[in-house]
Amino acid sequence: MSGVTSGMADDSDAASRIPPRDRETGLVNVVIDTPRGSANKYKYDEALRTFRISRLLPAGMHFPFDFGSVPGTCAEDGDPLDVLVLLDAPSFPGCLVTVRLIGGIRAKQREGGRMIRNDRLIGVPETPVNPARIRAIRSLPESQLREIEHFFFAYNHAQGRELKITSQFGASTALKLLADAIRSHDRHQTR
Repeated sequence: MSGVTSGMADDSDAASRIPPRDRETGLVNVVIDTPRGSANKYKYDEALRTFRISRLLPAGMHFPFDFGSVPGTCAEDGDPLDVLVLLDAPSFPGCLVTVRLIGGIRAKQREGGRMIRNDRLIGVPETPVNPARIRAIRSLPESQLREIEHFFFAYNHAQGRELKITSQFGASTALKLLADAIRSHDRHQTR
């Protein structure tokens, strides 16, 4: 089993070979690092080729949905693009999920004294036998979007970081951010 399917280390670093998009469907590949309901934030350690706990959330706080990133991307904060995956049940660290991007939350986060962009994309799972039930962020209840925004604000505040959520955006903007992050990753790889 590879590190991305089981969360365990082995000799091949499969995580670095996963493309940002599924070659057959064009859907977006997301590697889950933190499952829904977790009070621990996990992160993939490339050097050790396994997942490790990166943060403990405060008492009573947990991830509202699975959280992961798109391999082969580099967002403005230097990390792979973040994606909140609206799964009804939690998966596990290292699980590869194909998603349809429906939009996201535009946010700025204070890092090292300056504000940097750190958007959170939102995706819904889609498989050959499970089509996406939601196709647009505007189809989500407004209360659910407020809860998601509040989670990210509170999560960052608990870590001593300032986060400003400036707006929500739809699927076309999410796909543009994905394309930009793929190009940015490719530029970094050729240096």
